[in-house]
Amino acid sequence: MKKKKVSDSKVVMTEIVLPNDTNTFGNLMGGRLMYWMDIAAALSASRHCNSLVVTASVDNISFLNPVKLGNAVHIEAKVTRAFNTSMEIHMKVWGEDLVQQFKYESNQAYYTFVALDPNGKPMPVPPILPETTEEKELFNTALRRRQLRLILAGKMKIEDAKELKALFNSK
Repeated sequence: MKKKKVSDSKVVMTEIVLPNDTNTFGNLMGGRLMYWMDIAAALSASRHCNSLVVTASVDNISFLNPVKLGNAVHIEAKVTRAFNTSMEIHMKVWGEDLVQQFKYESNQAYYTFVALDPNGKPMPVPPILPETTEEKELFNTALRRRQLRLILAGKMKIEDAKELKALFNSK
């Protein structure tokens, strides 16, 4: 299967924060943002594998800055690494105050998606070709993040996570 560039999977999605999207403090609700992030990540994963995809996992999402009512939300999603049937998607989220004309970081996260064939069964995905320094760093660290996800989900034993264990062994 031919490798595909990270840039080919890039999706930038923009939404405006409306009253129905906010909590009592006038901030974008975390659940609404996670919903939008899931859509952006699914589009990125589908673009990479040319197939339908499903969400397999969502990593820790920490909110750095709230996005206020009336501000825009920009979500950039791109595939960082493809495994056999799954893909890791990294997302960066910014808020933008359109009146004051400034952007600010809201959060980052990693989602994992699995490609499905027409029968709903997992199918192989093309490998990813990182080109920039950032893409290469995200690619190189993706295996450790994957191993941690699998350990936490009870799908991998700690002793089998060689790349993750190497971080803690100073020999």
